[in-house]
Amino acid sequence: MARVLLLGGTGEARALAGRLAGRPGLAVTLSLAGRTLAPAPQPVPVRVGGFGGAEGLADYLQAEAIAAVIDATHPYAARISANAAIACARAGVPLLALRRAPWQKVPGDRWRAVADVAAAVTALGDAPRRVFLALGRNEVRAFAAAPQHAYLVRSVDPVDPPLAVPDAQYVLGRGPFTEQGDRALLVAHRIDAIVAKNSGGAATYGKIAAARALGIAVLLIARPQGPDVPAVDDVAAAEAWLMARLAHRAAPAARGA
Repeated sequence: MARVLLLGGTGEARALAGRLAGRPGLAVTLSLAGRTLAPAPQPVPVRVGGFGGAEGLADYLQAEAIAAVIDATHPYAARISANAAIACARAGVPLLALRRAPWQKVPGDRWRAVADVAAAVTALGDAPRRVFLALGRNEVRAFAAAPQHAYLVRSVDPVDPPLAVPDAQYVLGRGPFTEQGDRALLVAHRIDAIVAKNSGGAATYGKIAAARALGIAVLLIARPQGPDVPAVDDVAAAEAWLMARLAHRAAPAARGA
């Protein structure tokens, strides 16, 4: 039985888990950080919570005899990706990053790249604006430093406590989101600026397409640099890599038999 650890929290991780679920001779565990209160159902057994840094993850890989790791975390989950690279190197376990490609600017986009959340707060400026925050519920707290703006916050889980500003509204939602739906949302709340991450993929692109159609400015927080490990950008390629690694691993055992 080949044991595989899938570091998840994305639609790609769930899709890959679905392709691997039930395969004979394969036991897949999907690891979630535990930041979402009610995560989406998964097709394979789930482990929730951290490992205790790179050292703890390396110990886990060895104790559980993990044959391969696929890092399909969010493109902005820099810490777990770095820990996975260190841990797999220490434990001698093959690692693949499943990284969705970033969105590319097209004519009509009014994008401004910013380095991080703090830079986005500054880039909004002093004049009051109506801002759509498409960020994690913990990241939006930085915008309390700019209370002159009116905020619309969309998150999977409630923002509790609410953002400490005079004018903030909240909408709960889990992607995928459509361009039509996001356009209606932006118009209804008279949004004139969006703060988002360049997450890539189709699930959350609706707001980007809607902003283009409406001429709304978008502050895009730059992606963190991922570790230098083998990487693919689609689920089928990740599955092919895993099957090839496991076949290579099984070949010496078969010859010895």
